Amino acid sequence: MPEISRFLGIVIKMFFDDHSPPHFHAYYGDSEASFSIDSLTILKGNLPPRIKGLVIEWASNAVNLA
Repeated sequence: MPEISRFLGIVIKMFFDDHSPPHFHAYYGDSEASFSIDSLTILKGNLPPRIKGLVIEWASNAVNLA
């Protein structure tokens, strides 16, 4: 899966033509979660609360830049 960002030990990956709904994957240590691009909610998995907040902040900024 292509890596699109890495920061503070968090790795964000996403396939261009993956299954619906549009989503990305966030990895931190042994934790992993997939996030909906539209709502920024976790579709599957779990992350520590602080890391989840950082991922949502990253995604919010990424959407505003696009």
